[in-house]
Amino acid sequence: MLTRANKAMPKKVSKHSVLQERLILALSVAALCGSISFMLTGVPQERGTFCEFQAWLITYFVLALLFWVCCITFNILRALRGDRAKRLEKWYHFVSWGVPVIFASAPFSEHVYGPAGPWCWVAGDVENSAIWRFATYYIPLFICIIGLFVAYTYIFVTHRRQVQRWEGVHRMNNAADVEQRRLLMNHINSLMAYPFIYLVLSLAPFIHRVYNAFYSDSSFVLILLHVISIPLTGLINAIAFGVNKETLNRLNWADMKVAFQQHLPSWNQGMDRSMGEHQLGEPTQCTELAGRAITRSNTVN
Repeated sequence: MLTRANKAMPKKVSKHSVLQERLILALSVAALCGSISFMLTGVPQERGTFCEFQAWLITYFVLALLFWVCCITFNILRALRGDRAKRLEKWYHFVSWGVPVIFASAPFSEHVYGPAGPWCWVAGDVENSAIWRFATYYIPLFICIIGLFVAYTYIFVTHRRQVQRWEGVHRMNNAADVEQRRLLMNHINSLMAYPFIYLVLSLAPFIHRVYNAFYSDSSFVLILLHVISIPLTGLINAIAFGVNKETLNRLNWADMKVAFQQHLPSWNQGMDRSMGEHQLGEPTQCTELAGRAITRSNTVN
């Protein structure tokens, strides 16, 4: 019975883990493209089609990154409730990749894209520049920041209660249930880092733009913090992903080979015939046979 439970447990964890990694991958793609968009033009910039293109890319990918942070937070909330979030994955993509197109394209209606400090964005010398800046980014950012703080307060309180409950009342549950719950909590903990990173790195740009809306003179300190913090999102996310204990444990040739085989069917046709489908972290037929042999030996003894 315990062997069957251990055999079934990794499938649940693997499905949750794969969804988690896909969300992190989408977040990383948005951060990477956003970082590239900041490097497209030199300083100072010149008005023109390429400057407007950079401004559109920056607006699009910064918002896509923001919406992916919100989707990951929402996914954490659903995981804490035990809901099946996989069916919402397509809506995560629709919101995170689709909605930013509207916000990024709206400034073309009044041709407000142009040089805006270190890169092209909503130009500061156009009419209603502050309104466009806040409407296309900072109002959505402010709303999302408030929502994220509320969500993380709820997540922190709920998470602590569930950990205490499982450490106390469910301490005597079978090993499979305990391990399943532990892995789920580890996944939640790892996902929580990414929205928090975004919140911290978004504070300096937000304060800088609020300052620009009320004061005509520039602040070198705020500009410096703005320029440093915005492109750092992808790097800090990569560090957070790399220091995750589960990720470090899987940085070996065997698990990396299995991961490649899962995504490249032509590589694993031979293995599928000999071993059947094998998911990352899931026992193979060899390990199952060994487990059955040990179980029979213990039964005989």
